[in-house]
Amino acid sequence: MKIEGSIVALVTPMHVDGSVDWEALQRLVEWHIEQGTHGIVSVGTTGESPTLNWGEHIQVITKTVEHAAGRIPVIAGTGANSTQEALEWTREAAERGADASLQVAPYYNRPSQEGMYQHFRTIAEAVEIPIILYNVPGRTASDISNATALRLAEIENITGIKDATGDMARGAELINASPEGFSVYSGDDVTALELMKLGGKGDISVSANVAPALMSQMCQFALEGNFSSAEEIDLKLQALHTGLFIEPSPCASKWALEQMGLIEGGIRLPIIPLTESAQPAIRQILNELGLL
Repeated sequence: MKIEGSIVALVTPMHVDGSVDWEALQRLVEWHIEQGTHGIVSVGTTGESPTLNWGEHIQVITKTVEHAAGRIPVIAGTGANSTQEALEWTREAAERGADASLQVAPYYNRPSQEGMYQHFRTIAEAVEIPIILYNVPGRTASDISNATALRLAEIENITGIKDATGDMARGAELINASPEGFSVYSGDDVTALELMKLGGKGDISVSANVAPALMSQMCQFALEGNFSSAEEIDLKLQALHTGLFIEPSPCASKWALEQMGLIEGGIRLPIIPLTESAQPAIRQILNELGLL
């Protein structure tokens, strides 16, 4: 299944007591398909992966796969800073029908480049589903160098990388050096269109949670080479891109979706609900985009 375009880093909907809202999860998946979202990342950072337990993590992936029913690809967030744990999660997600796995750079323990290469290679060789690397040094304190990413791209089922560095020079270098069949995706909504202009294949997006139709249209125009139309949409979305990080993500995304009547406001500590002082700014952005 082709993975490109607007790929939502889906929030995990929760009741106000913090328990997972399974009915809302199904509604969100259906809504994204209706709105034109091209793919779903299930239980990435935006899906609050750090605070879901093992059973919840796998069940959210399973339910998302079931609800998507093959209509769009589901990419399971199964990365960890323990190679064995990441491997076990990835095997389980593959058995549950995930179309691919998103593998974040090991965080906190800060391995060397060779350590990261061996980490990702070990996981990829143990499963058959495609592996998409995820480089977000601002969160992990680990940086997958372009040289390491290109070494890993030689492994058959390592098929892409989510680049959340926002560094266009680095992105261009990686895209130009990538072998056929290895895709570079943006993980930074603010600069996603710029990366796609350079040859990036899509955006693994936080903003797509709130404005899926606009994100889908923008990415589709970019993939078609219609950059003037893509730029018009991107300009409208810039305030949303920055606003959703006004406080630690995903609190602003979840508050926005609550205001849109799509989910309850549940979120898990240590992330707290969007504070009252931040709410007017997000409400204004939603109104300007016609989302309320």
